[in-house]
Amino acid sequence: MPLCRAVCCAMARRAVSWYLMRIIVADCSAEYTGRLQATLPLARRVLLIKADNSLLIFSELGSYKPLNWMAAPCTIKDITPKDADDDAATPAPQKVIRACATKSNDVLEVTLQHIYSDESYDLGEDPGLKKDGVEDHLQRYLAEQIERIGKGAKLVRREYPTAIGPVDIMAVDADGTHVAIEIKRHGGIDGVEQLTRYCELLNRDPLIAPVRGIFAAQTIAPQARTLATDRGFECLILDYDDMRGADDDSLRLF
Repeated sequence: MPLCRAVCCAMARRAVSWYLMRIIVADCSAEYTGRLQATLPLARRVLLIKADNSLLIFSELGSYKPLNWMAAPCTIKDITPKDADDDAATPAPQKVIRACATKSNDVLEVTLQHIYSDESYDLGEDPGLKKDGVEDHLQRYLAEQIERIGKGAKLVRREYPTAIGPVDIMAVDADGTHVAIEIKRHGGIDGVEQLTRYCELLNRDPLIAPVRGIFAAQTIAPQARTLATDRGFECLILDYDDMRGADDDSLRLF
């Protein structure tokens, strides 16, 4: 692994276990420039700035998915204009927050017309997600038997860190394409949405893009399979007993 990527991964792992979270509620607009062009008009929104400097913009709409974001590694600048004004009705903003990607020319600039709350919280040590036994075993078995996703596939790592949470498994297929794998015991639409968020984020990183997705589970609901297929993901059914047998030397006669 190149040194810069190893450093970034180490930073991401530290950010997962310890957070200083800044939460801003404000009337704001936003503009994303770079490889993607996107604009958010003025509205009341919630901004999250995490310890790794990743910036996420949320609203009441869109469920748990951010409207826009800048993933780490990036730099954050707080800019207070000379004519700063907290009146949302005037053109002068109260503050501007600019997030700049370190690996590209992408910039997310958020203009805060009126700030209702701007607080930082030390969330302390996070023990991480505790998965149920079967799901954890499925992840471990698939990591050990990674060619179940295709001949010639190689494991990159389990719990691959991102700014919005770890991907269950990151692998590389025989063609050298990165593969993000989301594993569920019972695959539903929420799991497909989760994989979608990971792939959208990972495909912004020029060092690993393009990244394709695999939705893996013991059972997959028909609606989830339809949605996954529509979004270009592969569905993989995991046979727990078969995978456990392949891993368990005590079941081998010779």
